[in-house]
Amino acid sequence: MASAILALADGRVFRGEAIGAQGHTVGEVCFNTSMAGYQEILTDPSYTDQIVAFTYPHIGNVGVNSVDMESASVAVRGLIVRAPTKTTSSYRAEQDMQAWLKQHGVVGIAGIDTRALVRHLRDHGAQNGVIASDGMSEEQAVAMAQAWPGLAGRDLVGEVTCAKPFVWRQGSYALERSTFAEPEPSKHVVALDFGCKFNIFRKLADRGLKVTVVPAHSTAQEILALEPDGIFLSNGPGDPSAVGYAVETIRALLDSGLPMFGICMGHQLLSQALGLATFKLKFGHRGGNHPVRDETTGRIEITSQNHGFAVRDDHVPAHVEITHRSLFDGTVEGLRLKDRPVFSVQYHPEASPGPHDADYLFDRFVALLG
Repeated sequence: MASAILALADGRVFRGEAIGAQGHTVGEVCFNTSMAGYQEILTDPSYTDQIVAFTYPHIGNVGVNSVDMESASVAVRGLIVRAPTKTTSSYRAEQDMQAWLKQHGVVGIAGIDTRALVRHLRDHGAQNGVIASDGMSEEQAVAMAQAWPGLAGRDLVGEVTCAKPFVWRQGSYALERSTFAEPEPSKHVVALDFGCKFNIFRKLADRGLKVTVVPAHSTAQEILALEPDGIFLSNGPGDPSAVGYAVETIRALLDSGLPMFGICMGHQLLSQALGLATFKLKFGHRGGNHPVRDETTGRIEITSQNHGFAVRDDHVPAHVEITHRSLFDGTVEGLRLKDRPVFSVQYHPEASPGPHDADYLFDRFVALLG
């Protein structure tokens, strides 16, 4: 393998071997602690403009396939792994990971001490970084990382949202039949697409919902003209404080009285519409093993998470109830309105990858639709 470097904005440099496409890439370096599901992670739009380091050492062992995509393409800017596997060992594989990365132009690095990298990011926070396998010097790479604007203040939702409305009807994939379900819809919801994962749409469709997906810039008037039974607010990338147009739309939709359910970015934008602020976490929450406590029942859920921003709880309006908290750092993981059928969570109940402890939240949303 050719050599590669990972240069961080603070001057720390790691040397390793190149994987994927040859070249260089810049983005925010973060880490994910999941032990499986690398394809779903790499195609999650919430990772737009990020370079993902996997803490699990062996990545690529099950290859990739067209079924496990969470969007139409790879979302990450770059990939960092300890030991990419050279053999694909899954009957479902359609392609090996290395060829897939090259096909999608993803620049990566392998063979570095990912434990040291993760400790560095935990101590110093997520930061800009460059992966280079094209001969770029360490000094040039560090300078490029330092010059990159980062994620704070940037509206990435506008870059990844759908171009025009469409209807989603596909349900979950059944391994035993090797096909996707095609449920018959009985209710209609409009989903604001801030960078949604496919499996969220599938979870909604599984429960008999016709899902009309609309761009993030859609107005409340345009959404209500579709006569939905409820509103869904999706996950997505970037800084929620930079998506003011969506906050205004959500605020107007709250006046409609329709049931509303938000996940991740949707949770953050709903929170802003309710008067709460958001802030950037030191190194984010990304993985499939994050414990969350339901404050209303005391029940603990192991959850899938992927976010670099969170909701402040220093000024909570009287009609808002904080329903879930992280057991790692106490940050807000869910809320609901006391006077309207509206709730949201910071984590990912749709999993893919991750545990299914929070799958019940989709049933809760359907129950609110009547």
